[in-house]
Amino acid sequence: MGFDKKWTPDEQKKKSQKSEPFDDKLNTSLHKNLQQIKKIIGHSNDIIIREIKVGKLKNQLVGIIYTDGLADQSVVSNFIMESLMLDIESADIHNSGEIIQFLKDYCLTIGDIKDISSFTALYNSILNGDTVILLDGYTKGISTSTTNANGRAISEPANESVIRGPREAFTETIRTNTALIRRKIKDPNLWLKSRTIGKYTKTDVSIMYINGIANDKVVTEVMKRLDRIDIDGILESGYIEELIQDSTLTPFPTVYNTERPDVIAAQLLEGKVAILVDGTPFVLIVPAPLTSFLQAAEDHYQRSDISSLIRIMRYLGIGIALLGPSFYVAISTHHQEMLPTPMLLSLAAQREGVPFPAFAEALIMEVAFEILREAGIRMPRTIGPAVSIVGTLVIGQAAVEAGIVSAVMVIVVSITAICSFLFPSYSLSNTFRLLRFPMMGLAAFWGLFGVMAGITALILHLCSLRSFGVPYMSPFAPFIPSEQKDSILRFPRWALLNRSRLLSPNNIKRGSNPLNKPTKGRK
Repeated sequence: MGFDKKWTPDEQKKKSQKSEPFDDKLNTSLHKNLQQIKKIIGHSNDIIIREIKVGKLKNQLVGIIYTDGLADQSVVSNFIMESLMLDIESADIHNSGEIIQFLKDYCLTIGDIKDISSFTALYNSILNGDTVILLDGYTKGISTSTTNANGRAISEPANESVIRGPREAFTETIRTNTALIRRKIKDPNLWLKSRTIGKYTKTDVSIMYINGIANDKVVTEVMKRLDRIDIDGILESGYIEELIQDSTLTPFPTVYNTERPDVIAAQLLEGKVAILVDGTPFVLIVPAPLTSFLQAAEDHYQRSDISSLIRIMRYLGIGIALLGPSFYVAISTHHQEMLPTPMLLSLAAQREGVPFPAFAEALIMEVAFEILREAGIRMPRTIGPAVSIVGTLVIGQAAVEAGIVSAVMVIVVSITAICSFLFPSYSLSNTFRLLRFPMMGLAAFWGLFGVMAGITALILHLCSLRSFGVPYMSPFAPFIPSEQKDSILRFPRWALLNRSRLLSPNNIKRGSNPLNKPTKGRK
């Protein structure tokens, strides 16, 4: 007895692909090419296909294909349709040599023109907003740049505001973003290399670096990691960040992201590499040591003494954001003898009716605050801040009056929350929010010894990290004395004349000190 084999859908698809191999090359017949295009795109209504006859004798059949919404309709009509149908109406194109070359030399008034000879290149062009011209009798077509330039206008940064500095931010259009960077750095050594990543999204990804300043090994490593990406789609630069980072078993970010062109320009001048992804206003920067996440753009726009003071306050606030609740839990639970007697009596009086230990108090308040903050972010902008502020005040006051938490715990959590907003980088802020909870647990079980053990483990972990070969804790570990001028303190501009050897080993000198130049005087 024989049995008929039942094929699964995947096996039937593979069988059909084997039996009917797909020819990627364009056919000489325009009709067959257009039928193949309609079949592959599923007769989608937004793919516009127009057939016209051109030339003096109207004997040359031409097909024009573009995507409605992605291509600029006015450019297609005025610079392609009009040129093909009117400008060469009296020309005998068959006597003008190669028709395609004739169109490129005498007809099409568009800057970017490329030859295409495959369906893959054709689909990439029309789905990127370009217009493709196919001619009957030829296996080669023309791709013209007609991408619609409409998009979000350049506006102020939403997440990285400054008092003094540029007020422009990146947009979702990659060409607008590259132009913003080139406006800052007008040098031919600013190189750009592009890749297309994503099996279905075909997302444009570009890297920018200054040739001669950036480390060639880092540039090669970035390209190698981008080329290894095999994924169906890239919708935001966060996809790229996760796929190219050095270590995945760490809460600390090793790839920096920003929406400010001036920050990218400054990082490129340091010898770093920028990664731009089409469809997102956030640009990635590598290598990214820890100091990159702790410095704001405005640090270099203020006076050096003011910037240094602000940085010291920022580092102090970051320490409070991480260890504030932990120190309170450790001292109030295990080390009461460290407190002055009046303060100890005051704390004891406040906690007299509280049924929970200090660790449970801190955990309840921290979780409540994180929920309120996340709710404020996800809510509509018109009511989000009001709900988060009112919710925090009402819940805090009600919790104290109900005897669930003490008043001092509300103060500690409030100061911690305020200090958590001092982070210039939101990604590092999330890391410290996450680490705050295990540090509180260590403080609850082992007191200050547990806190010190957690800090030691944290420092050892940070020293083990790398960002594209650069130590994550540089210039602190390894300690580089010459690079301490722009770490915790910010020295005057005339003293910051050398780049980091780890980032730019071939071009360390940034400039010369104008204060050391000999002044002109009498002979």
